[in-house]
Amino acid sequence: MDLSFIDFSAIVPFILVGFAAQLVDGALGMAFGVISSTLLISVMGVPPATASAGVHIVESFTTGVSGLSHAIHRNINWKLFFRLLIPGIIGGVLGAYVLSSLDASITRPFVMAYLTGIGLYLLYRGFGFPLHPREPKIVEPLGLAGGFLDAAGGGGWGPVVTSNLIVQGAPPRTTIGTVNSTEFFLTVTISATFLFHIGMEGFDSDFMHPVLGLLIGGVVAAPFGAVVAKRVPAKVLMIMVGCVLTLTSAYGVWNALS
Repeated sequence: MDLSFIDFSAIVPFILVGFAAQLVDGALGMAFGVISSTLLISVMGVPPATASAGVHIVESFTTGVSGLSHAIHRNINWKLFFRLLIPGIIGGVLGAYVLSSLDASITRPFVMAYLTGIGLYLLYRGFGFPLHPREPKIVEPLGLAGGFLDAAGGGGWGPVVTSNLIVQGAPPRTTIGTVNSTEFFLTVTISATFLFHIGMEGFDSDFMHPVLGLLIGGVVAAPFGAVVAKRVPAKVLMIMVGCVLTLTSAYGVWNALS
């Protein structure tokens, strides 16, 4: 691919966004996809299918690095990992197929409404009550739904799966590490599905700038997430992410319907 059109000064803001989003994602097991998708869809006007494809291509790299970091820090519950893996991949393929087959003008308000709901849910979890650790019972259906919504919304695997597992009583540290690690296989599968259906037509210079910026910032921040998960209060970050996602996604819904 010819990269002569790239203006590296233009990607700096996206590097900062990618770094911050991945730092939060690595610490909480959520946020990179929804923040990045909100930015691309509501601010830049990128079609939902193209935005989701770009975000998942970036996440194929960031989740790989993040998953390895969590494995090194022993933050992975391998039993839970394998229970999530196959249902998540199946749901991701279905979600990518559905989104790629629909017109962007039709899907945009629904996608932004979904992301708004994710932001509100994060706020609910951030202000929620303490949980007592126990083995989660509903896992496979959650993986299937999380994979589908992740592909259809450009992000959501972390918010949907991590939050619901913690609601069921799963320990936050190993839940975050497990969900992050599983996400690598999910994002690779979703990216391949999107590229098969939409090709590379939507990846022009205006779109490649944010994608490259998010990729660079995300990969640099990925190794630190496992460390941050041990030291930063999760509820503080969750409330901040919920506020940002709710406001930006709600604006995206208003802009799409106006």
